[in-house]
Amino acid sequence: MAASVAAAAGRLRRAVGRSCPWQQFSTESCSPHGAAVRDTFLSFFRDRHGHRLVPSASVRPRGDHSLLFVNAGMNQFKPIFLGTVDPRSEMAGFRRVANSQKCVRAGGRHNDLEDVGRDLSHHTFFEMLGNWAFGGDYFKEEACGMAWELLTQVYGIPEDRLWVSYFGGDSKTGLAPDLETRDIWLSLGVPAGRVLSFGLQENFWEMGDTGPCGPCTEIHYDLAGGVGAPQLVELWNLVFMQHSREADGSLQPLPQRHVDTGMGLERLVAVLQGKRSTYDTDLFSPLLSAIHQGCGVPPYSGRVGPADEGRIDTAYRVVADHIRTLSVCIADGVFPGMSGAPLILRRILRRAVRFSTEVLRAPPGFLGSLVPVVVETLGAAYPELEKNSAQITSLVSEDEAAFLASLQRGRRIIDRTVKRLGPSDLFPAEVAWSLSLSGNLGIPLDLVELMLAEKGVHLDTEGLEELAQKEAQHRARQAEPVPEEGLCLDVHALEELHRRGVPPTDDSPKYNYSLQPNGDYEFGLCEAQVLQLYSEDGTAVASVGAGQRCGLLLDRTNFYAEQGGQASDRGYLVRAGQQDVLFPVARAQVCGGFILHEAVAPECLQVGEQVQLYVDKAWRMGCMVKHTATHLLSWALRETLGPSTEQRGSHLNPERLRFDVTTQVPLTAEQLRTVEGYVQEAVGQDKAVYMEEVPLARTAHVPGLRSLDEVYPDPVRVVSVGVPVAHALAPASQAALQTSVELCCGTHLLRTGAVGDLVIIGDRQLVKGITRLLAITGEQAQQARELGQSLSQEVEAARERLSRGSRDLPEAHRLSKDIGRLTEVIDSAVMPQWQRQELQTTLKMLQRRANTAIRKLEKGQAAEKSQELLKRHSEGPLIVDAVSVESLSGATPTFTAEAWALAVCSRMGGKAWGSRVIAQGTGHTADLEAALGTARAYALSQL
Repeated sequence: MAASVAAAAGRLRRAVGRSCPWQQFSTESCSPHGAAVRDTFLSFFRDRHGHRLVPSASVRPRGDHSLLFVNAGMNQFKPIFLGTVDPRSEMAGFRRVANSQKCVRAGGRHNDLEDVGRDLSHHTFFEMLGNWAFGGDYFKEEACGMAWELLTQVYGIPEDRLWVSYFGGDSKTGLAPDLETRDIWLSLGVPAGRVLSFGLQENFWEMGDTGPCGPCTEIHYDLAGGVGAPQLVELWNLVFMQHSREADGSLQPLPQRHVDTGMGLERLVAVLQGKRSTYDTDLFSPLLSAIHQGCGVPPYSGRVGPADEGRIDTAYRVVADHIRTLSVCIADGVFPGMSGAPLILRRILRRAVRFSTEVLRAPPGFLGSLVPVVVETLGAAYPELEKNSAQITSLVSEDEAAFLASLQRGRRIIDRTVKRLGPSDLFPAEVAWSLSLSGNLGIPLDLVELMLAEKGVHLDTEGLEELAQKEAQHRARQAEPVPEEGLCLDVHALEELHRRGVPPTDDSPKYNYSLQPNGDYEFGLCEAQVLQLYSEDGTAVASVGAGQRCGLLLDRTNFYAEQGGQASDRGYLVRAGQQDVLFPVARAQVCGGFILHEAVAPECLQVGEQVQLYVDKAWRMGCMVKHTATHLLSWALRETLGPSTEQRGSHLNPERLRFDVTTQVPLTAEQLRTVEGYVQEAVGQDKAVYMEEVPLARTAHVPGLRSLDEVYPDPVRVVSVGVPVAHALAPASQAALQTSVELCCGTHLLRTGAVGDLVIIGDRQLVKGITRLLAITGEQAQQARELGQSLSQEVEAARERLSRGSRDLPEAHRLSKDIGRLTEVIDSAVMPQWQRQELQTTLKMLQRRANTAIRKLEKGQAAEKSQELLKRHSEGPLIVDAVSVESLSGATPTFTAEAWALAVCSRMGGKAWGSRVIAQGTGHTADLEAALGTARAYALSQL
């Protein structure tokens, strides 16, 4: 028996590993449209098996820094698997759900980018159909039964075309084979010869280095249909999460078991439509047809490898896949940029441009014209595509045009550089880097190498690697510091709390503060009991000793735990009745509804003791000011830029606030000034700030209500400036269109006047379409305005000096240097950004005028010295003398030393190199006078 199973397993491994094209086949049912296949999956689980349908999450990961893109359906449910889901959120009530999730696999651990186009199956964007059962709502038997029922009875796939695999155990880790799953498949009628076992690599799924994991079973489809050796493709993976991988590598039973399944829609549709490739299905045929019509190349024929002459079919697949990925990502707020996921998207866009222009010979603007086709095929399932179609088209078209312009410039730079190289010289790494995606022009390095190869020139790859390492080091230094990871409760600690019946921490006292008549805020005292203590490694303990860093879990707290972009509170706690021993609290974090306070114990503390909590008033006030200011800033940006303006993230602490906002183009100085004006007006009116908890459903369709891509608790807190919440949420109310009304769990001022002032001190584009603003408030803002005014007066003084003119060259140089120093000061000063932009523009103009004045004085001085030289050397064929000058700025832009040397040396069959003011070259000639004549003639033609 063992030998026969091993032999069958070997056959399956060979079948799975065999690289073969999809074969033509037909199912007994008719060929359904791709959209119908998706709808059938969802309705099957909803109507027959009571699953709740949830929307696809954005492909931009929500609070998960381990991912560049959402790459699986389970990503959005990680809080459930890890036990950290907010018990007040809608997600906490999920028991069995199903959906179709948008997924992108490009960059990071799962990267299919370079494979797209080469074969008939790889994609960077795909849809994953999935069903889940949380907390043991159902497990292996039901999951396998539902999958078999859907595939064979609903989709009509012949049973004899399906194979299954299960986890066969692992002797090294001591994991037993999943015989339960094997027996389930046998009971469903799958022949034993098609129920085969695999090891850890194939049939044991892990979320990461640590965390939930478990055996999985896969359903495969036999493309060969019983003719010859099986040719298998995976259809569906069913994961049974029943273990937890610990930090030491060991496996522990998971407190709650879950089912997580995933099936690629594109592959399923190919099976049901009897197509040889996913690209032959109706999910792609409209795009392939549009590409054919727009480019005029032969129709798509599905060729790969050497058979694909001219790589035309490869280009079809690349463009069709990439425009889907671009459209979905941009609709979800991921825009082409310079790092992380935006950089990957930029590469995808430029790869699509390369194949469309160089292989398909597409006209300019072609990629943007495909966006409506994507919207037509996917928009019904994902409405955000329809909503953002104009923005998607605009961004794709703009970046396509920019890349084509960069290619033209890049070719000119390459041609010019190659002319200067010797026969065995390598192409300079510095030039290639400046052309690349990491440099100025954004041309992929593989394309640079291809362009060089066409000229028979090799690239200095060692130098390029060195530059890449330096760039990585620079980015690491420039990156925002990663916050120190604090204490947190793992899935076992959370489950133990649930088992003991410990309720989530009551943190409502964090809102217990009031505004006194004198304008001061009074924060209420909070008394609590220590429910549990944790050592630094997360172990639950009954007591902690002096000097020990620990985590405290209390029944209630007035500390704000970091979330929603607002920094955690700081403060201290004392034992009840013992006010002279302070336990400093550095931060508070939320873990599955429990607030963990991180502290250092000055002396022994035990579970069960009563404590009193005091927040750091200055720190809390700073956060409240910045948070209310953030809401006012968001509203002011909408008033200035239009109602479609959206927040893309924020973070605040008492020092400053950071705000990311969608923008089509960078903000002008006038727009920045207008935004500040709106905020100042709201602050000056000292408007009341209303806060109230309401049912989440009540906020669903309020025009103008602002919310972010976050999981909100139910009930949810609404913050409204100037208008009571009940009025803002009234059915016919337009209040949220006219003032700031947002879903927000943060702590806020009770009146806007305490903001004092707001100044935007910095703005930069993170990626095209998203601008990051930095702002300060209160006294800091006033100081920034005063500094801005002082610097403005200095700029005006420099203007007056320039208008008076300089008596001599030294004075002109002093003025030019003063303008340069003033520019450096303004570039880095903490001052209003709108004013900085205006002064920078003025200083650039003044610097140009100062340089022009210097050149004029230098030319006059040069003319005088030339006359002196002619008088001293009235005879002879040449002049050899020393000329003292203040600078070399008098070389004209068109008459450069490099160009002069190149003009002479090229006539002698040589080459030249150098800069604007100094150059050298080589060449061979028997007629020196002719060469000197060339030099004179060139110089006279340029002067």
